[in-house]
Amino acid sequence: MTGPHPADPAAARPRPDAPAPGSPGSPGSPGPLAGLRVLDLATLFAGPLAATMLGDFGAEVIKVEHPRRPDPARGHGPAKDGIGLWWKLLGRNKKTITLDLSTPGGREVLLRLAAETDVIIENFRPGTLEKWDLAWTELAAVNPRLVLARVTGFGQFGPYAHRPGFGTLAEAMSGFAAITGQPDGPPTLPPFGLADSIAALATSYAVMAALRGRETTGRGQVVDMAIIEPMLTVLGPQPLWYDQLGYVQERTGNRSANNAPRNTYRTADGSWVAVSTSAQSIAERVLRLVGRPELIDEPWFATGAGRARHAEELDTAVGDWIARHDRAEVLAGFEKAEAAIAPVYDIRDVMADEQYQALGSLTDVPDDELGTVRMQNVLFRLSETPGAIHWAGRAHGADTDEVLTGLGMTGPEIAGLRAAGAL
Repeated sequence: MTGPHPADPAAARPRPDAPAPGSPGSPGSPGPLAGLRVLDLATLFAGPLAATMLGDFGAEVIKVEHPRRPDPARGHGPAKDGIGLWWKLLGRNKKTITLDLSTPGGREVLLRLAAETDVIIENFRPGTLEKWDLAWTELAAVNPRLVLARVTGFGQFGPYAHRPGFGTLAEAMSGFAAITGQPDGPPTLPPFGLADSIAALATSYAVMAALRGRETTGRGQVVDMAIIEPMLTVLGPQPLWYDQLGYVQERTGNRSANNAPRNTYRTADGSWVAVSTSAQSIAERVLRLVGRPELIDEPWFATGAGRARHAEELDTAVGDWIARHDRAEVLAGFEKAEAAIAPVYDIRDVMADEQYQALGSLTDVPDDELGTVRMQNVLFRLSETPGAIHWAGRAHGADTDEVLTGLGMTGPEIAGLRAAGAL
């Protein structure tokens, strides 16, 4: 137990009478991307999450799934009454249709949709769209202003391009796993889709850059996003270190090779806190707080690297003090000293935290199947054109007839496609 865990999730809800400036908008907000149409052809996480982020800020997102093989994300993780909860987050703000792109009818419908679409996001293995006669040349022929975002494990070319690619592989190949974990333990993978999520952020940014480019050239383009690359980017200067110094970063657990003290420490009441001292002034404040000011005068204390070489001594000084106080006392002491600390939360603590409440970071979303579900809010606040969540992930194919009717297709045409297995 690391803090208050309200039995009623409503206890963690933001105060509706005190919206912060720039808070996420109400479901009536059009959003800054209103007028953009996005086709989400991707499955699982990186591509679909990028589409979710665009939908959160007003884009019309149409999720295209195979009629008989829905996005596997619908079945990932815990479910309630047989309804996958992860999908409720990943599928929010998306209309859902079914379409078998490998059939002539499905191809024709996609081309008709592409003609009226700004962005297509897909994550098939390279060559798959081409096999279905839906290559970039065919898509651009019906809509020269289209942006096609292709999200794959290894990119569209190179010796690994046709391998199956998942975020786990990117976490391994980027160097992330090699530096994560205890020094005497194995490389450690994250217990969630880290590489996929970072690739989703990068993809949404790439799409916006491509759309901005379209304003200049009048033409769309292809975004080639390899999941291994954003993960490599966020790891920082490792290539530079190796190129210039031959330095290879090793696993250091919770410690840092660049500063100390930096670790997690257990309090007297069994909670955990995380301390960071990246700034010299913060390191000095921490050592004064814990009653070890004499360490500040040591020559090695003057640099982060010097402190890191004495991490054992500094961890003992800080850890012993924290172990004698309960979490509330530790947090209050650090706050008074203007030193950097945070409690180590699990999701129950996150739901109850007053800062998340003040920001509106979690919100209630209406859902056709479960009534109301609580999930993360839109990613950031815009003061004039905020994003908003209109609905949670909808049932498989729920909007097929509506979307196709909007293309001018008649009831008999839609029925014929369905009978042929294209829908």
